[in-house]
Amino acid sequence: MKRRAFLTWVGVGGLASSLPIALAACSPDTSSETASQFPETQAELAAPTEAAAPPPREDGFTAVGTVAELDEQGSLTNKTLDVAVIRDPANATAVIAVNSRCTHQGCSVNWDEDATLFYCPCHGSRFNSDGSVANGPAVDPLGEIEAKIEADSVLVKLS
Repeated sequence: MKRRAFLTWVGVGGLASSLPIALAACSPDTSSETASQFPETQAELAAPTEAAAPPPREDGFTAVGTVAELDEQGSLTNKTLDVAVIRDPANATAVIAVNSRCTHQGCSVNWDEDATLFYCPCHGSRFNSDGSVANGPAVDPLGEIEAKIEADSVLVKLS
């Protein structure tokens, strides 16, 4: 047998021997442990992971949480509305709201209360509390959103 023919058969044999592993990896697992990790009904598939935001009021403002939640958590983020709200570092009675999507590639930003910065966990962009870029790779600021506190609710007005 020639070397080329031998190597061809070895390669085909290697592929053939790995086929059962590939098929097992691609087959559905019916164990109860794995099955319980995934939604079984179409309703469970369609259910949002975060409660839907209430509809806007007549004045255009929408509640994103309570003042107590804001003070307890340090920020309020609503992924459905793509909004993040913090207390204004310069005025503790006011709030600042920004679009919570990083302008670099659209990841959700988080608030770092100690550093007083929004940060993107995907690529490391940093944004000042007003949404302006503090550190790239993002070059565009987070969009500002009108926000206010009314009674015990934190409200935002989306355009």
